[in-house]
Amino acid sequence: MDTTRVSSTAFDGTPHAPAHARKFVRQVLGEWRLSHLAEDAVLLTSELVTNAVVHAGTGIELTCRLDVDANPAKLEIEVDDHHPTRTILAADPMPAGGGPGGMRTSGRGLALAGMLADAWGVTYTRTAKRVWVRMELTDGCEGLELLAGTPGPAPAALSAPIDTLHVGVVVCDRDGLVQSWNHEAQHLLGWRSDQAVGLRLADLVAWRGHGPYALSLPDTLGLGRWRGEARMRHIDGRLIPVYVSHLRTRGRSEDRRSIWMVVARDHRYVLTPPPAPLRREAGTRIKDLIDQDMPFAELLGTIAQIVQVSSGGDAAYVLLSAEAGNTFGVAAGSGATAGLVGVLATGLFGADRKTPTMIEDLLSGDVELAQQLRARSLACAPLLVTGEVTGYIVVTAAQPGRFDQELTVSLQHIADQVAVPVQRERLAERDRAHRGRLSFLAEAGELLAGVHDEELIAALTAQLVVPKIATWAAVYLTDLAGMTRLAHVWHSEERHNADLRKSLPAIPRTAIEEVSWPVGPENVLSFPLLTQGRSHGALVIGRTEPTLPLELADLLSDLCRLVALNLHTAMLYARQATTSRVLQRSLLPMRTAPMPGLESAVVYEPAEEGADVGGDFYDLFTVADHWCFALGDVCGSGPEAAAVTGLARHAVRLLAKEHYTVADIFDRLNHALLEEDDDGRFLSLLCGELTPLPQGGALCTIASAGHPPPLLLRADGRVEAMATPQLLLGVEAGARFYVETFELAPEEVLLCVTDGVTERRNGGRLLDDGDGLSAVLSGCAGLSAHAVAERVRHAVESFATEPSHDDVALLVIKATAALRAVR
Repeated sequence: MDTTRVSSTAFDGTPHAPAHARKFVRQVLGEWRLSHLAEDAVLLTSELVTNAVVHAGTGIELTCRLDVDANPAKLEIEVDDHHPTRTILAADPMPAGGGPGGMRTSGRGLALAGMLADAWGVTYTRTAKRVWVRMELTDGCEGLELLAGTPGPAPAALSAPIDTLHVGVVVCDRDGLVQSWNHEAQHLLGWRSDQAVGLRLADLVAWRGHGPYALSLPDTLGLGRWRGEARMRHIDGRLIPVYVSHLRTRGRSEDRRSIWMVVARDHRYVLTPPPAPLRREAGTRIKDLIDQDMPFAELLGTIAQIVQVSSGGDAAYVLLSAEAGNTFGVAAGSGATAGLVGVLATGLFGADRKTPTMIEDLLSGDVELAQQLRARSLACAPLLVTGEVTGYIVVTAAQPGRFDQELTVSLQHIADQVAVPVQRERLAERDRAHRGRLSFLAEAGELLAGVHDEELIAALTAQLVVPKIATWAAVYLTDLAGMTRLAHVWHSEERHNADLRKSLPAIPRTAIEEVSWPVGPENVLSFPLLTQGRSHGALVIGRTEPTLPLELADLLSDLCRLVALNLHTAMLYARQATTSRVLQRSLLPMRTAPMPGLESAVVYEPAEEGADVGGDFYDLFTVADHWCFALGDVCGSGPEAAAVTGLARHAVRLLAKEHYTVADIFDRLNHALLEEDDDGRFLSLLCGELTPLPQGGALCTIASAGHPPPLLLRADGRVEAMATPQLLLGVEAGARFYVETFELAPEEVLLCVTDGVTERRNGGRLLDDGDGLSAVLSGCAGLSAHAVAERVRHAVESFATEPSHDDVALLVIKATAALRAVR
């Protein structure tokens, strides 16, 4: 008789296929009475189907085949896809002993197949590829014999007389008071129903707890399910050893009941689950993986995956303590992790909780955590190293009441197996991550240093995290008015940048942390850009990985603080630049006065980067029937010198408008500077008047207070210095100043400069050494005033490779024809 059993199904090659496959295999093995093999079989199936989805992308056929006639009996699981040209990259056998290098960073599922299955292989046909695993059933043969129709041996516990079996049923309310007591319970313990109802269950049970992580009786009554041995009090005072199966009903809290099924300890086989010998316990299997040389993040991910599959939960996590030591964050996850990231700030995970915990419904105790995990059921066990909690292994499920107390014991066994190796690897990884973190932040700081443009900062930030940390990134900026806008997006594949920008809200209608991001293949996370209590926007990233490790979350937080600080600096810089522009409008003339018959040109370049004004100034304006011009240089540069600049320029214009002579202007301004009592703030000033002459040209009356003398370019190309330097203004109260006059004929050019021109330095040489400026001007014969100004400016700029460290100002005036009187 052929006793081979076969069960098959088919799935589309979608991301949901592994979940459907796990459910199918678990159901089939349950029907074949092979539930004790489900842990390994489901894990292998999940990995093979995942590989087929990722690498083939076609429809998938899954077949389970059980051959009980083979010696030994065997279970085969086959996964067929329809892309035979895709070879299995990880099909090489693992080295014996599994030493370093024995497990690749890819193809982990086939490495697991090599560890968990007795044999595996790949079969290629013209139209399909089949990956199969074989498990020899040396354990649990009793179930196989029953499947094949051969009577199996009865459990040893059946040696107890069956006629003495009594199954008592006891029902208690939520306070532990007995509400119902059946006739079988009376046979077992002697209490009649009317005697037992109303008693406290605690008075009927000699409770000492059971197992290495014992719970109190009230805690046990609060569990959804529990099985174990106890001792209950007989009516005659004896303590009867019994076996209890506990179940708590669902519903509203006030309506919940505890149901106890009680048998004598010798009849415990009636209530105990069937034996489930495992080919290899999950804790041992994980420990074998720890012995492999694999990246720390991948190790944690594998632990989470095995725990999730073996427990039957919807998701599993490995939590590790944050640097502060009192909080715990997600280090790895598997299953429906929903992009969980960061620290779980809840009392459930604390440094003082050193025993495993099971919660039947999170919504009844911690709504925030239930929403964060998207789960109702939770079981967890601490990772203990030298008595300290270093992390947790957590399993969750979307439905309430999915787990029982036995699972917490299994989780604690796993946690005990991996706690020390994980902590050792984590310390080594933390050291490596710390060095990499410092290097990354140093690179980011160097890249952002000195950048004062918000748009450029946003662009650099996005490109810092893509593709090193995220698949894509977007930077939102918040202005001083509180308006938030999308400033920059960057995708690892640049062709997706336009689509990414369209999919993200350009101006969020809600706060960034409340935005509903578009659903896609990546998990979307946002990090605020905060500094000094002010939000400058947010960094939003998309990652294909389901969770964000703690170290990476800390790195992104540090990066965001650095970016926010640079944005704050850029904001201050922009504010200062605006202030400088406003100051410039008051310190420099908005326009020079038009002079019929004369051309004028001005060059003004402050030395300080980003400044609009400095210590040099100029002015050109009309007074009655003549023109006035001034060119000055305050000792120093920057805003401090600009303050004196404002005083000097406005004083010159005001005094000239009041018809003071050039000498009187110098005298009054000299006293004004001395009254300011600003030590070291001296002023060199060149000031003159141009009066039109009937024959053409102009009569120039000029005085120079410590200023470089103006140069006059004659029509024949000769260059002459036209004023004698006198004492600086602001030095001596008793100083007396005088004027000089000369005629500016048609086609002649007057060049007035500050010492930023004459003292332009290149090593030990100055621009005006050997009459260098005169040589530059002599080559400007026949040029317009603007052309002369540009040639001199270019000579100053190109004289040295280093930028000038002094303010540069120059004024060019050229007589072109007979002047008309000013009206």
